[in-house]
Amino acid sequence: MGRIGISCLFPASWHFSISPVGCPRILNTSLRQIIVISILAAAVSLLYFSVVIIRSKYGWLSRDKKFQRYLARVTDVEATDTNNPNVNYGIVVDCGSSGSRIFVYCWPRHNGNPHDLLDIRQMRDKNRKPVVMKIKPGISEFATSPEKVSDYISPLLNFAAEHVPRAKHKETPLYILCTAGMRVLPESQQKAILEDLLTDIPVHFDFLFSDSHAEVISGKQEGVYAWIGINFVLGRFEHIEEDDEAVVEVNLPGSESSEAIVRKRTAGILDMGGVSTQIAYEVPKTVSFASSQQEEVAKNLLAEFNLGCDVHQTEHVYRVYVATFLGFGGNAARQRYEDRLFASTVQKNRLLGKQTGLTPDAPFLDPCLPLDIKDEIQQNGQTLYLRGTGDFDLCRETLQPFMNKTNETQTSLNGVYQPPIHFQNSEFYGFSEFYYCTEDVLRMGGDYNAAKFTKAAKDYCATKWSILRERFDRGLYASHADLHRLKYQCFKSAWMFEVFHRGFSFPVTYKNLKTALQVYDKEVQWTLGAILYRTRFLPLRDIRQEVIRAGHGHWRGVSFVYNHYLFSGCFLVVLLSILLYLLRLRRIHRRAPRTGSLWIEEGLPSQKGPGPL
Repeated sequence: MGRIGISCLFPASWHFSISPVGCPRILNTSLRQIIVISILAAAVSLLYFSVVIIRSKYGWLSRDKKFQRYLARVTDVEATDTNNPNVNYGIVVDCGSSGSRIFVYCWPRHNGNPHDLLDIRQMRDKNRKPVVMKIKPGISEFATSPEKVSDYISPLLNFAAEHVPRAKHKETPLYILCTAGMRVLPESQQKAILEDLLTDIPVHFDFLFSDSHAEVISGKQEGVYAWIGINFVLGRFEHIEEDDEAVVEVNLPGSESSEAIVRKRTAGILDMGGVSTQIAYEVPKTVSFASSQQEEVAKNLLAEFNLGCDVHQTEHVYRVYVATFLGFGGNAARQRYEDRLFASTVQKNRLLGKQTGLTPDAPFLDPCLPLDIKDEIQQNGQTLYLRGTGDFDLCRETLQPFMNKTNETQTSLNGVYQPPIHFQNSEFYGFSEFYYCTEDVLRMGGDYNAAKFTKAAKDYCATKWSILRERFDRGLYASHADLHRLKYQCFKSAWMFEVFHRGFSFPVTYKNLKTALQVYDKEVQWTLGAILYRTRFLPLRDIRQEVIRAGHGHWRGVSFVYNHYLFSGCFLVVLLSILLYLLRLRRIHRRAPRTGSLWIEEGLPSQKGPGPL
């Protein structure tokens, strides 16, 4: 009769063999063997699953969580759970030139990884709408009456107080950050406005509000905050997880002699508003300067900061170039163009004795306006009549002197220093006018292609104004495109093209520009970057408090949740071992003679009866 011999790495007393007589007689030998082998195989499989598969699964868990977090940024339309005590809040007031807006942000408890920033997102009310409110006019309007500023801003703070749970007010940081409108005021007026805020707000509100929480930020700070916000939403501050992720080698500022680190490639930003144009991007390598003057200028344009929650950890130190160019926005550029056009035409008329542009019958031919459109420029009581010729190439050529480029190396608009960009390994997002120029009329928003854009712009400029108006009336353009957009689309297309390719020196073959209105379907404000930067040390504080408060409690909780499969597998193995041991004892019992053969089998003398006392 067959015997199955099994030896396990158990204690010596557990070594056993299974004989068919140890199994119920109703089962034949082969079936009993199959059952025993199947049970053992199942136990081994469970153990393997617990040790390897579960570990693999939770190795991927952080990746899955990050994907879910990115997905949440796209579909984050759920109302914020204000009853959850683990949700924290922060408030940023953007005091701009035309008005002030308040943004309420929220984030769950930090995940415990000291390399990660807080997972901050906009708070949403019970109707799932972002908690945002705007008032007019701008705060700079109170320059001569600073005592009224607190009353002016109170509606915004009352709005935030209604949404943030009362129990959270004292631990909710409030930041009041003023931008362009306040920058142009004398320092004394700036100080008076801020002093009124710092004095009165703590009297009426319990938010966490200190002297450093109210300030006038520079254009450089605003650009850095915008850069941080966009790259945070894009997940570029996370550690490398996938082999196919775009990476970049970085020489950390202050440690250029050490070996470069490899981390995710960040995205640069281009933002063209009505008045100014801004560019911001990471400079991963050490840069050299053509002159000491250029080096001095660069110091004001390069920002170095640490986004790690521990100031001593340098893995997340970033060197970012930020430059703002006043007068290079779309509307300001058109105004500069018209001013020069008016002055040069008047001068030529005087020198040559002509009447060009002085009557509707003899208009000035403007290549930057759509074909056959009529326009007027009025200055000092005089009118200059224009008629568009829709010549995109000539328009570009006419605009090139407005770039104010110099012959110096590494310069951009207005001769301002610009560190080199590694065009083959870079990515940029273009906002505001970069998006409007490509999408509103031309419907080419998204991935930018210079050749396709140029062709579409040429066709648009060369189309008669009457046809463009007919298309507009039929609703063939973007819903928010108006007649002003149609009228100056030709000019702004040429201006955007020249700023991007000639001003910032991007090659016409550049493929990594995306023009966008939103990132992950959300409008990303610089205020998000501001609160991220200003709360970057909070995770370390929370982690330390958690360690002091609970010791290793976090690990115990995680181990129970993540390793209960492993525990179940081990339990089944132990249970199976006990079962097999009992089967062995049963086999021994069935085979043992009535005269104590059990003791013989165990290697002990037979005990036939009681021995002498």
